[in-house]
Amino acid sequence: MTTGFDEPVIDTHSDEDVYALDRKTVASILYAVDVDDRDKLIELMEPLHPADIADLVEQINPYDRARLIRLYDKEFDGDILSELDEAVREEIIGILKPDVLADAVRDMESDDVVDLLEDLEEPQQEAILDALEDSERIAAEQALSYPENSAGRLMQREVVMAPEHWTVGQAIDFMRANDGLPEQFYHVVLVDPRLKPSAQVMLGKLMAARRDVPLLDITEEEFHTIPVDQDEEDVAYAFNQYHLISAPVVDADGRLVGVITIDDAMVVLDEEHEEDILRLAGVSDESSLSDSVAATSKRRLPWLAVNLCTAICASLVISQFEAAIDQLVALAILMPIVASMGGNAGTQSLTVAVRALATRDLTPSNVLRVIRRELLVGMLNGLCFAIVLGTVGMLWFDSPLLGVVIGAALVVNMIIAGFVGTVVPVVLDRLGADPALASGTFVTTTTDVMGFFLFLGLASVVLL
Repeated sequence: MTTGFDEPVIDTHSDEDVYALDRKTVASILYAVDVDDRDKLIELMEPLHPADIADLVEQINPYDRARLIRLYDKEFDGDILSELDEAVREEIIGILKPDVLADAVRDMESDDVVDLLEDLEEPQQEAILDALEDSERIAAEQALSYPENSAGRLMQREVVMAPEHWTVGQAIDFMRANDGLPEQFYHVVLVDPRLKPSAQVMLGKLMAARRDVPLLDITEEEFHTIPVDQDEEDVAYAFNQYHLISAPVVDADGRLVGVITIDDAMVVLDEEHEEDILRLAGVSDESSLSDSVAATSKRRLPWLAVNLCTAICASLVISQFEAAIDQLVALAILMPIVASMGGNAGTQSLTVAVRALATRDLTPSNVLRVIRRELLVGMLNGLCFAIVLGTVGMLWFDSPLLGVVIGAALVVNMIIAGFVGTVVPVVLDRLGADPALASGTFVTTTTDVMGFFLFLGLASVVLL
């Protein structure tokens, strides 16, 4: 909770908002901007973490955002830039003075600089590159030459390495005498005379060992190197699978060129999860709350158009049973239930399958077992709800046969939903397509069409 105007803190009113910015703090900051009080603004912003400042900048409107950035001026640093959403970051770069931008970029780690550059247009890229020292510019341009979404783009070039024959004492003396060490690192990488990494020593072990102990005697048992052209999804998987904290990156000849740390790997993993969630809903993974109305509408229109086409397909199936619906109005009342239940069941299976594919838990060796499980789950759940819905249909319309028809249609559609929800993403993945992007449309179309066809078809045969 807050203690007054002068003490900006994080709101702890509830567990859900424990890390949320306090509204009074935000109001105080905006008031300082309104009255053009730079000293008060700096005083209020100074206790805040760069990530919280980035959240604040993203949440306020563009007019207040521009005024805040101009008033904050030279206090704006690179850590805030690296935390900002891509769309807002481009806007902020356009607002910052060239000298302020240059100072902010120089404070950033090399991997953060590359992450910043790859999302910008060429004029803005040049502005950032011009702000760097020659050696840093060359390093950034080399990183940009690697494939997009590869380890070369993700790595930082600041690496603490030592020859294999060194002792603990030599490594400690080297680090103490070196002013160019990264701000954060977890391992010392051991290299041979050709700069090929052979092992690494955790910093904690290094500091706890005697000075005369050879570094080779305290190396980590698990040691993994990352090829510079490896896809960042595979990098994130390796970190998650093998519980890595950092891993050296090597070029085609096996020479050390950089290091990837767990924070960068987890950002990739988080982005992949977010991308899957958005794509399952038919929303572009580039969407952001800060996007304009026009940009948001443009990204959503294509998938809404696809959904319109699938809805028309379902309507065409219904039109084939127009006569049956005219004779028995109850069919029109009950048929959306069968399709809706199938769609929800299919989405459940689909979500589990897409997640399992992303984590590589769903493989060719167990796919048949998973499909069989989803079929049985669909049948069991279908039977449970068929009893309920069949009873409702029978009592509502005083027709036992109608209850049997809708119950049978529901069971079959739930089984189909479990099958399609699992098989479609697997097939798309095998074909090289993104299972999260297109699976939802296929699954909902199938369950809608089959739900209407099964219910209306059975009703036509049994009831009419």
